[in-house]
Amino acid sequence: MYYIVMGIVFFVLLLGLYWLTGRIFTLFVVIQIGKWKVRAIRILLSILLCIICLLWDAGGLVAVHLIVLYALMDLIAIVIRRVCKKKNSKIYLILKKSYHLCMLPILVTGLLLAYGSYNINQIQRTEYKVTSGKLKNDYKIIFISDTHYGTVQKPDIIKEKIREIKKLEPDLMILGGDIVEEGTTKEEMREVFRLFSGIKPRYGIYYIYGNHDRKMYAPHPSYTDKELENSLKENGITALKDDCISLGTDLLIAGREDISRGRESRADTEKILKGNLENRYVILADHQPVQIEENVRQGVDLQLSGHTHAGQFFPIGYMNTLFGTYNYGMFEIEESQAIVSSGMGGWGFPFRTQGICEYVEICLFRE
Repeated sequence: MYYIVMGIVFFVLLLGLYWLTGRIFTLFVVIQIGKWKVRAIRILLSILLCIICLLWDAGGLVAVHLIVLYALMDLIAIVIRRVCKKKNSKIYLILKKSYHLCMLPILVTGLLLAYGSYNINQIQRTEYKVTSGKLKNDYKIIFISDTHYGTVQKPDIIKEKIREIKKLEPDLMILGGDIVEEGTTKEEMREVFRLFSGIKPRYGIYYIYGNHDRKMYAPHPSYTDKELENSLKENGITALKDDCISLGTDLLIAGREDISRGRESRADTEKILKGNLENRYVILADHQPVQIEENVRQGVDLQLSGHTHAGQFFPIGYMNTLFGTYNYGMFEIEESQAIVSSGMGGWGFPFRTQGICEYVEICLFRE
């Protein structure tokens, strides 16, 4: 599966780079693109650039931005040519010269990625306040997802935030999946759970699996599922995989298996809760923000999810929202809530051009 996906990525990127080289050749080289020699040069150049992009992740991101921005500039140019009646006007000539200089997409790409490189290292605390008549006590909950530890986010920044979280003295902490991933080494996996265990919330730390934690996309995993489970146990972290646990006199915490394993591989919410609601306030952690309305019907008061990264790259977050995904923030569903975190890190690339990196503090208040 891994090699099939990489093959598709290589082919799509190759097509995009072939088009981009042709686009640049027409602007900078006085030649006929239709000639077979020029096509051969473009093919060889595209293959070389594609290999560089696959070996250097940032190079791939630059290429994708350039392809999209050059295509967008061409579309805008077509519209301007059709709409503009005065082809000798000063504005039209400036736009025409800018188009032929071909520098705008390069400038925009540079600015976007410079901002993205800075933004991904700024982890913020996002606070939500929720009240409920089911609660007999007040609780401070820390929810963390998508650290992807040891990859694109600097470990020192995460360590600093863990020290910050410890000072908040939370009652409960929930790790919402993708804390580790395919690029995380065994030593880094053990380190991050040891670091989180040092926070020592009053009611403990609970963990659900994401789609990356168990390295399902890695051809050669650096640790096994059993080693991951053992590390959780050694650090006093309770994994909730289609299971629930009662805390105090008024809380029920449930965790679901990630949907990436298939719907048939995870239990229904009704079965997980096992009829143990007893007027308790029910918090359900599910890595991906799915089946929220169904969970509310089954008695869930608050669903905590991550996975989306709030898009991570502009404009993916807006596209997620457009297609009906719970992309980021707190949502009201009937008398319940769902919180979707953008995560503490990023995936794949050390850039974030949309959204923020965060950990979430949820203050539950009794009415």
